[in-house]
Amino acid sequence: MPPVEASPTSSGSSPSAPVNVKLLLIGNASVGKSSLLLRFSDEAWIPEDEATATIGVDFRVHKMEVNGRKIKLSIWDTAGQERFRTITSSYYRGAQGIILVYDVANRETFDALPKWFTEIDTYVLTTVPKIIVGNKLDKELSRQVPTDEAAVFAARKDALFLEASAKTAVGVQEVFGDLVKKILDTPELWAPVTPETERRGRDGMPGTIELGGGEQNDGYGDGCSC
Repeated sequence: MPPVEASPTSSGSSPSAPVNVKLLLIGNASVGKSSLLLRFSDEAWIPEDEATATIGVDFRVHKMEVNGRKIKLSIWDTAGQERFRTITSSYYRGAQGIILVYDVANRETFDALPKWFTEIDTYVLTTVPKIIVGNKLDKELSRQVPTDEAAVFAARKDALFLEASAKTAVGVQEVFGDLVKKILDTPELWAPVTPETERRGRDGMPGTIELGGGEQNDGYGDGCSC
């Protein structure tokens, strides 16, 4: 993947210092979240009839460079089944980017997006970048969700939007690259703590709405704030 250009930040951190970023993949079951992650991290794809449903949460670490800056991605792939919602809700903590996935050939998965946004609004700050991904673009002949409709919905939710195919790899690298670029353009989500931001850091983790008390972890040590 060619380097993704990112705007310079005013955080004062060294460009050579690695940036730890936590991403969360969410969406209904069987939309291809795990397939997108596998295609991105391993450049591989498993046919649908051979794939197994994610149980609870899967986790992968992926290293990349964006405009010369080293990025360490901690990517959490959550189960879409309703019975796992109490498990996966805790993994919103410290997320710095959200990938919402639907199946372009399954209208029900697109219509469920407002429900997922309600969950996001409960657990993360509005400043956390989001990208809506219409997966399974290879099923164009079975499409049920028009591109224009999805793009309008994404704009209304102030989210990025792309269509992709984990099967053919179309758009997959761009999904993660565009989201990371947006995160780098939001330094308060990842920049190291400074004297000016130390008190804010004690008040809560980047990207997180605190629902209860307890000691906080700044989340920068390993890129995982779960």
